[in-house]
Amino acid sequence: MKRWGDLSQDAVDHLSAASVLDHAEMAVVVTDRFSNLLYWNPFAERLFGRVGRPPSGPSSVLSLGIMEKDHPLAIELAKHVLKGGVWEGTFDVKRGDGTMIYVRAQAVPLRHSSGSVTGIVITAREALRSNEREKDRFGLLERIGEKLAGSLNVEETLKRVAEMLVPQFADHCFIELMEGDRLMRRVSQHVQGWTPPPGTWKPVGAEIHYPVGHYADTAIRRQETILVEDFASSSFPSPGEGSAKACSEVGMTSAIVAPLSVRGETLGLMYLGLSNLTDRRSPHYDAFDRDFVGAIATRVALAIDNALLFEEERHTAESFQKNLLPRALPTLDGLDIAVRYYPAAPLASHGQGIQTQVGGDWYDVIPLSAGRVGIVIGDVEGRGAKAAAIMGQLRAALRAFAQDDKPPADILAKLDEWTRVISTPEFDENGHEISVPPIVTCQYLVYDAWSRQLSYANAGHAPPLLLRDGTCAELDIQEVGQPLGVRAKGVHADLVYKEETLTLPRGATLLLYTDGLVDRRPGRESGGHMPSDEETLGVLCEELSKITDAPVEQIAEAATQAVPGEIDDDMAILVIRSSYDNLDVEERTFPAQPIMVGEARRMAAEAFTGWQVPEERAELACLLVSEVVTNVVLHAASSSIPRSRELVMEGPPLPFEESWDVPGFEDEVLGDKEFTLRIRRGEESVWIEVFDQDLRLPRIRSAGENDEGGRGLYLVDQLAKRWGSRPTKEGKAVWFEIPTRGR
Repeated sequence: MKRWGDLSQDAVDHLSAASVLDHAEMAVVVTDRFSNLLYWNPFAERLFGRVGRPPSGPSSVLSLGIMEKDHPLAIELAKHVLKGGVWEGTFDVKRGDGTMIYVRAQAVPLRHSSGSVTGIVITAREALRSNEREKDRFGLLERIGEKLAGSLNVEETLKRVAEMLVPQFADHCFIELMEGDRLMRRVSQHVQGWTPPPGTWKPVGAEIHYPVGHYADTAIRRQETILVEDFASSSFPSPGEGSAKACSEVGMTSAIVAPLSVRGETLGLMYLGLSNLTDRRSPHYDAFDRDFVGAIATRVALAIDNALLFEEERHTAESFQKNLLPRALPTLDGLDIAVRYYPAAPLASHGQGIQTQVGGDWYDVIPLSAGRVGIVIGDVEGRGAKAAAIMGQLRAALRAFAQDDKPPADILAKLDEWTRVISTPEFDENGHEISVPPIVTCQYLVYDAWSRQLSYANAGHAPPLLLRDGTCAELDIQEVGQPLGVRAKGVHADLVYKEETLTLPRGATLLLYTDGLVDRRPGRESGGHMPSDEETLGVLCEELSKITDAPVEQIAEAATQAVPGEIDDDMAILVIRSSYDNLDVEERTFPAQPIMVGEARRMAAEAFTGWQVPEERAELACLLVSEVVTNVVLHAASSSIPRSRELVMEGPPLPFEESWDVPGFEDEVLGDKEFTLRIRRGEESVWIEVFDQDLRLPRIRSAGENDEGGRGLYLVDQLAKRWGSRPTKEGKAVWFEIPTRGR
């Protein structure tokens, strides 16, 4: 008689280790000390979606499909178990067919008979598909929370939710969000290989109406999670014939609908369904599943609410930033322009929470006197609305300063002072108020398309790139001044910012940019390698040198794509190209004598005729030429006025307009004084400039009813589109603009 537990030889053979593991309803994986796969059982093949035995060569446990973000977790597992410990946790696994599941794993040491640890034994199963669902629930909810916390984009958040639940927990997932008083479908996710036929379930973007009595309608009205355990024993009104047709086609067996509610507001609903499309151990949800989905819905609602709030904040900040930038660039003669502005990607993945990534980068193009143009690019340190607000103040101030037509170095010096004026008051440890100016880098350039002369000054900003004849190199700037706002006390701005000039070659292109273009967040393909500034600039120049003759819009677009990685800071780009053709200009110097007024007018008339300026506009321009030249000639009679800028005059300066009308001036001898008349033609305007050697700038004065003079500048102000004056090295220039098209 056999004792209890005695086995026949057949039974012993049947209960061999290999036979037992082949029949086990649990994945068993064995690795060596270096995490190379040695064995997995048939259930592991099905669970991980891998076919066949482990390869003969080295193959890491990571090849089972553990997702990249969980690789550090797998390394932690190995370290802990090889020290003799036991590890338990949840992995995200991408199966061989591309689907994603959650796998609950336990790892223990594999020991030699001597007691030394020679490898790792891992047992694994699909989370929530075993008798330990309650134990799995908390781990899986934690994983879901981690995934949702990493996204601040609504679409990305919804996509992650659907990927987490299908096919792991459902065959079908719909997410609908409220837009006003309408319920709109935002997600329609189904098991791989099946999509709803046209005319059945409504697609993404469609408005959804659930009839009264439908379980989804009940979930929203009651604000509770509704379980339909078995459709075969339940009856509900259908949203439409197409919906009923789809349910019949896939063989819907069970569903759970959970409202997405947060802060007392209903954002929408989440619908999960099981059908006959997949072979599951249980094709029906139960009360445990309902509670679990309700817990998931709470986290999903919070994630969606955070994403919506972030997108609203980001949209507000972006709108603020973009409205502070030029809405449209002016049409300029002899210059092609392209611009780009991009805010940076969110910083949530860096552990810094919800942050809008707009900042203080800006660009501007400012029309100046006689067709010249001011070009600026700058970057305020910091991010968010505060940096954008500072940028807006600086941009407005610079535009105002630029109208003085001072040299670029003088403009930066004034902007540096203004940066200190708008500094935010702070308090030291003793409560004393201190000013902390914002740190700003800026480059200001003035370009004259007729002479091709480019004048510029730099305040700590990256030099522009000069593209020409298949080459790309940084513009050679001899004097790079300090950023605005950091100049030491007692050091005058004139000593910090220096002006340089060059003649821009025909067809040459300048690319001005902020550091967001080259300071990129390394992508995954780089392995986390942070390239140096030289490497990044080399990559950028290499790409741009291939397209130096391309249109400026193409160059701007190529520049944004040239450097790999995510935008880590907001980025502004301004591309300008000089014309290949020379622009029309006539210039002549005359003795400052009354008889020369007629000669100057004749020169202007001939130029306008040759350029085919409309007769009406030509006559108006000639009239104003006479007025300005007459006043300049009359002004030359003030022989007592010194010409040296170094002389300090006592008392107020002599008003310029008052000196234009001197009785008996015709009898004066004017000596060698001269004036220069320069006439420029643009696409839509002509510009007239009159240069003389007097330092005093003109102003409009009120002429009395019986005054014989004093109306010259008044006529210019009333009849010209724009007019002004600016100092020159020899004296001053008075200019005005007459449109040749339109009114």
